[in-house]
Amino acid sequence: MATLIQRYFKGDKPLWSFILVLAIFSFLPVYSASSNLVYTVGTGTVFSHLMKHAGFLFVGILIIYFIQKLDYRYFGIFALTGVVVLAVLLVFTLVQGESIGGANASRWIMLPGIGVGIQPSTIASQALLIYIARFLTKNRDKEYDVNVVIVQLMLPMLITIGLIFPSNGSTALMLALMCGALLFIGGFPIKYLSIIGAIGLALGGTFIWAALTFSDKMGNTRVHTWVSRIEKFFSDESQTTLESYQVLHAKAAIARGITEMAGPGKSVFKQTLPQSSSDFIFAIIVEEYGAVGAILLVATFLIILFRICVIASKIHTVFGTLLVFAVGIPIIFQAMINMAVAVNLIPVTGQPLPMISYGGTAMWMTCVSFGIILSVSTQIKTPEELEIERKRYSGNDIEDIA
Repeated sequence: MATLIQRYFKGDKPLWSFILVLAIFSFLPVYSASSNLVYTVGTGTVFSHLMKHAGFLFVGILIIYFIQKLDYRYFGIFALTGVVVLAVLLVFTLVQGESIGGANASRWIMLPGIGVGIQPSTIASQALLIYIARFLTKNRDKEYDVNVVIVQLMLPMLITIGLIFPSNGSTALMLALMCGALLFIGGFPIKYLSIIGAIGLALGGTFIWAALTFSDKMGNTRVHTWVSRIEKFFSDESQTTLESYQVLHAKAAIARGITEMAGPGKSVFKQTLPQSSSDFIFAIIVEEYGAVGAILLVATFLIILFRICVIASKIHTVFGTLLVFAVGIPIIFQAMINMAVAVNLIPVTGQPLPMISYGGTAMWMTCVSFGIILSVSTQIKTPEELEIERKRYSGNDIEDIA
C-alpha cells in the first residue's frame, strides 16, 4: 500500500492528506444541505445532487493527479497566453446578456451539450497571478523600466481586473489584493506598486460613480447591489432583503451549533438558508458540528497554509516560490472570506468554501492550484542534489535548469 501511494501521490504527502480530508468531509455538509438545493434548483433529488458533487470532486482529484506530474515551469510559459484568451472570454460574458436561467450571465459561460457553466473570472484570476509570478522572476535582477512596468505588468492587471469588476466585485477586489501581496512578496518596488494601486483605485472609483450616476445607461453592473450590501452591513435597522435574510439565518444556525451542536444531517436552517450548500455552507457545518467542527476546519486550512509556506521556502527557484504563493494564498484567503461572511464579519461576497462548497469551476480551479503546488513540491531538492547540479551546469543559472 505504501508503495502504491508513493507511486501515484507525488509531492508533499501532508498536503495531499489534508486535501483528501477536505474532499471526504465535504460530502457530509453537502448531503445535509442538498435538500435545500433540490428546492432552489427545482430539479433532481438529494442523492442526485450528492452524486453530482462526487463527480465534481472526482474530476478535481484527477486534475490534481495529472497536474502534479507536470513541470511547474510550463505554467509560467503559457501564463500570458492564458491571460489574453481569458480576457476575450471575459468580454464575451459581459456582452452576452443580463441573465441565464435567472443567474447573472456576466459571470458564466455555459458549455454546450453538458449543461455545465464555467466562470472565466475564476480562471483569469489564477492565470494573472501566475503571469505576475513569472514577470517578477524574469525581472528579479533588473532595474524596472517604466515602459516595461506599464506594458508588461500594469496593463494586464488593469484589463483583467477591470473586466471582472463590473459583474463580480468581490472576486476583482480579492484578485487586486492578491496581486498586490504577490508583488510585495516578490520585491517589486513600492513606488511602482503604490502608483498602480492608486491608478486602480481611481479607475474603480470612477466606474462606481458612473454606474451610480448613469445607471439607466450602464446595464449589467452590480454596483447598486454592492452599495446596498455595504449599507445594510453597517446599518442597525432590521432589514427584509435577501442578504439580511441570509445573514440572520446563518447567524442563527451558528448560534444553535455553538449551544447544542445538532449533529450530522440534523441542521434545521439548511431548509431556510439560501446558498446553504455553497456560500453559507460554513454556517451549516457549525450548526451540525459545533465549535469543535469549526475549529477543526479552520485548523485544517491553517495547516494547509503552513505546508504552502514550507514548500515555498524549500523550493530552490524564485519562480517556484512565487508560483506557490500565487496559487496557494488565494485558497486560504477565500476560505477565510467565506467563513467571515457566515459569521457576519464582512458583507456578503458570494465566495465559496474551497473543496467544501457544492460547485464545479471554483472547486476545479482550487484543484488546479493544489496540483501546481504539489508539482512544485515534487522538485524540491536537497542541498547535496543542488550542489551536484551546480557542478554539472557550472556557469548556468539554477533557475533555468531546475
